[in-house]
Order: sequence, then C-alpha cells, then structure tokens
Amino acid sequence: MYRHSHLLALALLAPSLVLAQGPTPPIALTDSAPLVQTAQRLTLSAALALADSNNRALAAARKEIEALDASLEQAGARPNPEFSALMEDTRKASRTTTYQINQPIELGGKRDARIAAAQRAREMAVLDLASQRSALHARVTAAFHEAALAMERQQLARDLVTLAQTAADMTARRVQAGKVSPVEQTRAQLALSNARLEASQADSDVTLARRQLASLWGATDPGAALADIDTETLPALPDIATLTARVANGPAVQMARLEVERRQALARIESSKRVPDLTLSLGNKRDEEAARNMWVVGFSVPIPVFDNNRGNELEALKRVDKARDEQAIVELQWQNEAAQAYERLRNARQEAQALREDILPGAQSAYLAARTGFTLGKFAFLDVLDAQRSYFQARGQYWKALSSAFQASAELDRLAGNSPLAPPNAQ
Repeated sequence: MYRHSHLLALALLAPSLVLAQGPTPPIALTDSAPLVQTAQRLTLSAALALADSNNRALAAARKEIEALDASLEQAGARPNPEFSALMEDTRKASRTTTYQINQPIELGGKRDARIAAAQRAREMAVLDLASQRSALHARVTAAFHEAALAMERQQLARDLVTLAQTAADMTARRVQAGKVSPVEQTRAQLALSNARLEASQADSDVTLARRQLASLWGATDPGAALADIDTETLPALPDIATLTARVANGPAVQMARLEVERRQALARIESSKRVPDLTLSLGNKRDEEAARNMWVVGFSVPIPVFDNNRGNELEALKRVDKARDEQAIVELQWQNEAAQAYERLRNARQEAQALREDILPGAQSAYLAARTGFTLGKFAFLDVLDAQRSYFQARGQYWKALSSAFQASAELDRLAGNSPLAPPNAQ
C-alpha cells in the first residue's frame, strides 16, 4: 500500500503532463510481467517437491519411523534362557556339580501388549510424518503465493518510479518555460525520492519472501524466478459438510486417537505385570561320591506379596483418561481452526471478487476521469490526488485479499490432510 501523498501527487503529474502531448492509455488491472525473465521458472509443484526431498523436519520424522521399526522388532523379542552352574564341595571325591538352564516364560499377555504399544507408536510416527508434510505443504503454498504477490507489488513500485521520473523531468521543463511554480519541481523531486524508497522496500520484500520460501527446503534462495500465478482465479471454497468430515478425521485427530490406543496398550502392559512370570528349569546334576548323574527339573514363580504393580497400573489407566480428554480438546480445537480458516477464505474471496469486479474498475475509471479533468482545468489537484490514492489503495487491498485467500486455503488443506479439498462447484 502506498501511503505517501507526495508520491501519489507526482504519479499524477506525469500522466497529466503527458496528456498535453497525446492521450494516455488506461492502466490495466493486471500487472505487467516481472522484469527478470529466466528460461526455467520455479512452479509451486516443483517447490513442494523440493520441500519434500530436502526439509530437515521431514527427514527427522522419517528417521523416527525407522527407529520405531526397530522398537517394534524388539517389543516382540522373548526372554533369553539363562545358564547356571553350581558346585557343592570342592573335594573331587565328594563334589556335586549341577548344570542348569532356566527359561523365563511371560504370562498375562505381556509380549502382546508390548507389541500393540509399539505398533501404535509406529502408526503415530507415520501419521506425524503425514501431518508434518501436510503442514509443510501449507507453508510452502502460502510462502510461494506471498513471494509471487511481493513480485507483483515490486513491479508496481518500479512503474511508479518510472512515472515519478517522467513527472520530475516534465515538471523541470515546465518550470524552465515559466508555466508552473518552482515549488512544483520541489514536490516532483520529493515524490521521486519517495518512489525510489518504496521501490527499494519492495525489492527488499521480494528478497525476504524468496528467502522465506527457500528456507522451507534448507536453501537461501529458490535459485530461479517464480512461475506466474493466476491472480484472477481465487482458491475454491470447499463444501462445509466435506470440510467438517475431513477435519474430524484429520491428522491431529487421528494422532490423538492413536495416543489413546497406545496408552491403553501401555495400561495392559502394567496390568499384565500383576501376573507373575514362570521360570522353568532343566539341568543335570553329577554326584561324584555316588558316581551317578541325575536330572534336575523345576520351576519358580515370584510371590506378589509386597509389590503387585498396582500403582503403575493405576497411573497408566489415569493416563488413558487424560489422553481421551486431550483427544476431545484436539477435535474441538481443529474444528474451531477449520471454521476460522473457512470464514477467512470466504471473506477474502468476497472481498477480492468485489474489488476485482466493482471497486477496482470504478476506482480506475474515477482516477482516469479526474486526471483528464485536472489537465483540462475542471478539477482541483486534491480531487485527482484522492482518486489516485483510492485506486492504488484498492489495488493493495486486492493483493492483500488474494494473499489471505491463498493462506486460508492452504490452512484448510493442512487441517483436512494432504490432498486438496474438492470444491462444491467448479469456479
């Protein structure tokens, strides 16, 4: 948005002066092509692919899945057998030597409960990867459109510098010819300086927006000019019933449900620990004094008198209840966020459509009429200044509405999952 009155005033002076030599064509609602042209342009799909391949957060999430694969394998492992040797009496003639293998046997479903908990943890990691990927796509989409719109604003700022320079040159010639006051030349130079400052700020905004986009795949610059976006096509407004159903089964809600199942599996592990494990023993005993070998068979079972694991079991059950409460919170939170994003998208679409179809054409027509009338001496300079200010403010509002619409649409896709939401009707 260009808020400097001097800049707007000078931008008006140039067309009015040029009208003395010939008619000025209307300003088109669509911006001209960016100044920098490259043979290869970065599209949104290419940016998403770069982010998928190079984003460190996604790489860390993939490593977590690999780690949980190993954890799942370990959860299914059975207890190792134990070998023991016992010698009674050190004298050879009366020595008794016992060699024995002890095999612990888990009872109460401990192994199955461990496997179930490990499976739920792995499923959560897979879903977390999908959720992070969806969120990353939303950020890339928003950053891509923000960078593209920053380039649109940059182009307008450069156009205003050209207008300001032309106005300054024409004003200087008219001052030399004695047709206008030298004060007008001072204003023209001031407006030119302001226009250059605005253009410099626009250049900086483009650089920052491009870096923000490239940072999503670990780079400092996209490395290529961005492909043009269609500023005339707004993001589609999804069907509210489809959106509600998708968000109710979105990544965060699914993760909350899996967390409840994982906590339930952990509670089953603690419950199974209340059942003592059985240890079977099999061995051979050599009695040197009797000169004979004897088989040794036995078993052992802990007696849960002092520790029956009741406290750990109760803690695990309470954490199940906590996970259920957190699931309800997540479901409500995501529905609220989806409703807010839906309203932002709907309002942004309405604002952009109104600006594009009604306000912008009217503001442009009023600006052109005021500019022509000022040249012919029918309007005051302030009237033309107000008309131009209204026109450029409408352009800025249109770009802001576009940016809000693209960001809200990307946020809805994140809340609903990876795949884009289908619109109720084609636009």
